[in-house]
Amino acid sequence: METRAVLRGVRLSSQKGRLVADQIRGLPVDKALNILTFSPKKGASIIKKVLESAIANAEHNDAADIDELKVRSICVEKGTVLRRFTARAKGRGNRIVKPTCHVFVTVGN
Repeated sequence: METRAVLRGVRLSSQKGRLVADQIRGLPVDKALNILTFSPKKGASIIKKVLESAIANAEHNDAADIDELKVRSICVEKGTVLRRFTARAKGRGNRIVKPTCHVFVTVGN
């Protein structure tokens, strides 16, 4: 039995999100939450919320025992990119790239 939680369009680079996701892949949820709580990275708080949502989904929808759950898979994929421009000298402009990503978490026994 596997339960999913999805977060789409979060303002985080997919590369930076994957650094955090790689730390908790395959761990029991209590250890994963502990790692995410004390990690200083921005992606840790975002992924922690998605993991807590997946745990709540498993408990409510599938009547799963929380102590038995593990992070089966976690995937951080690239989302759309917000492109902005800023003025530079001599009438030029520079592009500012604001990446987004999608986070997919699956927990199960």
